[in-house]
Amino acid sequence: MAPESLHPATLTKVCKRYGPVQALDHVDLAVRQGEVLALLGPNGAGKSTAIALCLGLAEPDGGQASLFGQSPHALAARRQVGVMLQSAGIPDTLKVSELLAQTRSAYPAPRSVEECVELAGLAGLLDRRYGALSGGQQRRVQFALAVCGRPQLVFLDEPTVGLDIEARTALWRTIRSLVADGGAVVLTTHYLEEAEALADRVAVLAQGRIVAEGSVRQIRARVAQRRIRCVTALAAETIGTWSEVRSVCRDGERVEIVTDAAEAVVRQLLFEDTGLCELEVQRAGLAEAFVEITREAA
Repeated sequence: MAPESLHPATLTKVCKRYGPVQALDHVDLAVRQGEVLALLGPNGAGKSTAIALCLGLAEPDGGQASLFGQSPHALAARRQVGVMLQSAGIPDTLKVSELLAQTRSAYPAPRSVEECVELAGLAGLLDRRYGALSGGQQRRVQFALAVCGRPQLVFLDEPTVGLDIEARTALWRTIRSLVADGGAVVLTTHYLEEAEALADRVAVLAQGRIVAEGSVRQIRARVAQRRIRCVTALAAETIGTWSEVRSVCRDGERVEIVTDAAEAVVRQLLFEDTGLCELEVQRAGLAEAFVEITREAA
């Protein structure tokens, strides 16, 4: 692992308490250059607190937070960071062009307005007042403000809430290009398919602790659950009585079975139905793994 000073952001043995609530409990986390780190967890797990500490918006009760090896309050470090939070606090009366000009002025080598418009899909919006935009348009403006300074580290908190499929796909494309250029992205999202599509690494927070960390494949591999799909004449109700089956549903001729004992279920399927075909066995997705890991942590 690279020295801490080379990491865009680190939390080292960080603790944070709000009254009786232990928001973070001795958390170690490092954001690496050239990656998307998905920070996942149920509501109240400590995700927002972790981001606030990295940004210097809150102070740890114990441990240390750093940006590019410096204090999160250091101007040189902050100028390398872009942020898109759920609570934007952006003045409704300013035009999009004015917001871009104001934010770009805080960075030493910002992107051009034209590049920001292209990256965030702001064509036709520059002369519109922020408060007159739809929720999805406002999210695109917030994303443009987060990346307009050409930051080396971007924090994206639920970035695609309110976006349609086309806008979401465009934003995913931009995130991938930022990382391909050597930047780092910290992503928090409740859309686990989004994390699965974008993340190079996943950290799962539960009750203020990191309970799982690794690639999407490594996180999925922690869960024994498998999903079996096949075409069978067997009734779903019959399959559902088998002890190894968690759930089963039918869609026409095809059934989908969730189980922790895929081999045993496949053997029984083949024994009970010699005409069975189109058999597929898949490892649990990130969503199933997330549910299982957070359930165990609770």
